[in-house]
Amino acid sequence: MYKFEQNSIPLYIQLYEQIKDEIKTKLKAGTKLSSIRKLSNEYNLSKTTVQTAYNQLCTEGYIQSKKNSGYFVCEDIFQNFKTNLDTQIEDKKQEVDYKIDFFPAHLAKSSFPKQTWLKLYNKVVKNDINYGVYYDKQGELELREEISKYLLSSRAVKCNSDQIIITSGFSDSLFLVSSILKEISNKMAIESPCYNTAKKVFEISSFEIENIPINSDGLNLTLLEETNCKALYVTPSHQFPTGVTMPISNRLKLINWAKNNNAFIIEDDYDSELSYYNRPIPSMQGLESNNQRIIYLGTLSKALSPALRISYIVLPASLLNIYHQTFDFRFSGISIDTQKTLTLFLKEGYFEKHLRKIRNINKKKHDLMKEALKEFLKDEIKILREGSGLNLLIKPFINIDLDKLDELCKQNKIKIYFKEFFDLEKVIALGFGGFEEFEIKNAIKNFSEVWFKTKSF
Repeated sequence: MYKFEQNSIPLYIQLYEQIKDEIKTKLKAGTKLSSIRKLSNEYNLSKTTVQTAYNQLCTEGYIQSKKNSGYFVCEDIFQNFKTNLDTQIEDKKQEVDYKIDFFPAHLAKSSFPKQTWLKLYNKVVKNDINYGVYYDKQGELELREEISKYLLSSRAVKCNSDQIIITSGFSDSLFLVSSILKEISNKMAIESPCYNTAKKVFEISSFEIENIPINSDGLNLTLLEETNCKALYVTPSHQFPTGVTMPISNRLKLINWAKNNNAFIIEDDYDSELSYYNRPIPSMQGLESNNQRIIYLGTLSKALSPALRISYIVLPASLLNIYHQTFDFRFSGISIDTQKTLTLFLKEGYFEKHLRKIRNINKKKHDLMKEALKEFLKDEIKILREGSGLNLLIKPFINIDLDKLDELCKQNKIKIYFKEFFDLEKVIALGFGGFEEFEIKNAIKNFSEVWFKTKSF
């Protein structure tokens, strides 16, 4: 039964859309459609209207005309829709509505400074933003100036606004940097173990990857020296995922390696704002006297909001020409109103206040999760990584099948992470940032109950 409305949409389009929907959801391959005359009489449509609808369906391959027989649903298009539909149904079956999700980089909904952000956003919009033009390709100049000031005071990063590029998230930053470094080298040295997203970006960018092991002082510099790499990815302040901090002596040696080998270092300062035991360690970039060898990557996802997708790159001046030549077509992926709102958020001191608040909140969550793990799992685990960021890494001291643990957790609507972010054997990441404080103890209690069930198998 077809329905037609008296509106601006032509009748043949209304008929075409309804028949197309039937083909996608109901009709079998080879099904014969009603004749033009029958449809015309049944719905009081002109033959031209029906014919035009059928012609469009034929053109797009939904139906085919057979001489002296009429119109039929095409076999191949039907099979395609059936496959897609079956896949969608199967995907829905596999979806789990998790009650407890230990995602390692979530923030609680309540942590976002919604009222302040809304106030500043309204102020920005009232200033009559021109939405009809393209803005600065690297990001708003005033925003880059504020980020430059913030980085100098908080991370000892030395740069000017011309060196800063605003990006839409970590992977966007790394793809951009990879394209620049590809002009210099086809090899990339990375930490081992490493953040899997970073490794994947380098693989997609067709780098030949050299894995450099992590020791108690961070990157193994002796093994790095044995390579002929001209590019290195490193997380010196708080190595991910091991949590090792590179001492200043090794940082200086690493900078000398870059100078002596005409190489570049990508310094990923991914969780610098969220340090709970000590003051954040100054950046390695700030140690380099002439600021020529270190590409600094930062993000606001951990401290402000992952949903805003705001990250930034600080390029050495020596790479700016390559950037401008390679990305002369590129504009910042962050909307102009978001950039201007963030500018005010930094300029008027709200970000510093927010950071103090978010550090205190997440330190409490960090400590609550640590206490709960000790209470419920006792000496069955070792906490490998703690003291910063939004998660703890734990390693079982007992023989436990993590795949079985994962499956039983899913059955109990609990989501854990142990393969998605790093290549460490028998290590689980438990995020605390996405929980409210009162939820953490119960979350670990539920997790531990599944843990002990897994042991019994």
